[in-house]
Formats: sequence, C-alpha cells, structure tokens
Amino acid sequence: MTAQARRFAAFVVITSLTLAFQSTAACIGGAGARSSLRILFIGNSYTSVNDLPNVFAQLAKSGGHAVENGVAAPGGWTLFAHARSAETLNKLKSSKWDVVVLQEQSQVPASEQARTQAMYPAVRLLVRQIEEGGATPILFLTWAHREGWPESGLIGYEATQARITEGYLRIAQELGVSVAPVGDAWLMATKEHPDLELWQGDGSHPTEQGSYLAACVFYATIFRQRPEGLSYRGRLPKKAASVLQSTAANVVLKDPKRWNLR
Repeated sequence: MTAQARRFAAFVVITSLTLAFQSTAACIGGAGARSSLRILFIGNSYTSVNDLPNVFAQLAKSGGHAVENGVAAPGGWTLFAHARSAETLNKLKSSKWDVVVLQEQSQVPASEQARTQAMYPAVRLLVRQIEEGGATPILFLTWAHREGWPESGLIGYEATQARITEGYLRIAQELGVSVAPVGDAWLMATKEHPDLELWQGDGSHPTEQGSYLAACVFYATIFRQRPEGLSYRGRLPKKAASVLQSTAANVVLKDPKRWNLR
C-alpha cells in the first residue's frame, strides 16, 4: 500500500469514528434530548385523576411527538393557591418548560366575583412568570358539573358551561393566551353522543373517557394536528376513542382563532 493510500485509509477510519461519536452524543444529550416537548401541568384533581398528563404523553407518542411532563395538582386547589405556593412557583422555575398548562378549580370561572378577585389576578401573575421563563402558557378550559351549579343560581349543565367558557376566554383575550377548550369538547360530545360517559358518579370528576377527550383536545391545541387515527386509546374501545378524537379535532381546529391559537 502506498503512503497516499495509507493516509486515505486512516482518514476514512478517523472520520467514521468521529461521526459515530457525534451520533451517540446526540442521542444521549444532544438533539435527541432537545426534541422532547416539556410540559408542566398546574391544576388540581381534574388534571391528576386518571393521570391526564400521562394519557396526553402516550397519545402524543402515538402521533410521533415525544413529551416529558411535570405536574403540580393537589386536590381542590385553585390557581390563587398555586400563585401563593412556594412549591408550585419553585417547580415552575426548576426546569426549562416549553408549555405550562393552567387549570382553575371547577366552579371558580363561573362566578364573576371569584374570577375578578381570585382567578384573574392569579392567572396574570402565573402567566407573567411563565412567559419570563420562556414557556408558552395554555389555559385548560374545564367542563361544568353534570348538574350545573344550582347553589349559585346556575341551573343545568349547559348554562354553567357557558359561564365557565366565558370566564376563561375573557382572561385569555386580555393576556393573549391560548386556550385548550376541553369543556366545549365535552359539550359537543354530550350533545352528539349522549351514550358517552364522561363524568364519574359524583357528576364532577372525569371518567377515563373524559380524560381521554381532554388529552385529545390538548393534542389538537398544542400540535395543531387532528388526533383522529392515533393508535393510543388506553383501555377505551376503538369506536369510543375514535368519536372522542374527532370531537376534539372539530372543536379545536374548526375555529382556532376563538381559542387564541397562534
């Protein structure tokens, strides 16, 4: 072998080793690690029951999206409580989140007084901190109780849902924040498919179908893609999962401007 041939062979070996090293580094801590979307869910049992963050992550995975979740969701908490919680604020600052989801207590958005005195100040504070940290805030517009809120004069589910939707959209428009319209997807699902069981027996918390519908709404909201045909459906029958996927897609993507989707 000539000296020139030996030099060329050595060059090929070195180049191959370098490329192999770069590829491995990327998979361990480079581009591969950065490809995951990091999401922090802040809320209460509406988020934690059935582990909605994990349902969403599994759904996203079946659509080719890697997701890493963080959760701050003690039962019954309001966003006002989170805004005053050192643990929540430290979690918000502890990592580089891409998206932070804010879910208010179920009845607060339906009350004008509770909105103005507690919810809206908390959302303003949390959104400011989220954006200062470089993340995108999303409001989790929740569903109404199955029987409405008769103690406050809101008779029936639909009337209560209208007030909840109004409550979220008002602050979303003020701050220019996107909304995941889970509650409106529930409303459409209950109208078009009354055989679905979205509420648990307490008429408040979600069944697995309800949480799956919420995950589908988040999929359409965050990725701007229709979740129809995704293979992950948890323990749901294929037909029910298909209906919930389509409902979420139609509500979110038919009129994205309504939800401040940029």
